Amino acid sequence: MTDKTQPVKSPCIEVCSLNNQDMCIGCYRTANEIIEWFSAPNERKREILASVDQRRSKP
Repeated sequence: MTDKTQPVKSPCIEVCSLNNQDMCIGCYRTANEIIEWFSAPNERKREILASVDQRRSKP
C-alpha cells in the first residue's frame, strides 16, 4: 500500500469544542470540515489537514 492509498488519520484529540470562529479548539478543523471528514476521500482529508496545519501555525 502506498501513502496515497492508506487511510488518513483524523486530527481529532477528543477535545471537541467550537470557538467563536466555528473551529474546534482541539483539532483546528471547522465544523464543516469535521462533518465532511467522514465521507471525504483521502485527497480531501489531506487538504483539510493542510488547512489545519496553517491554522495551528498562526499566533
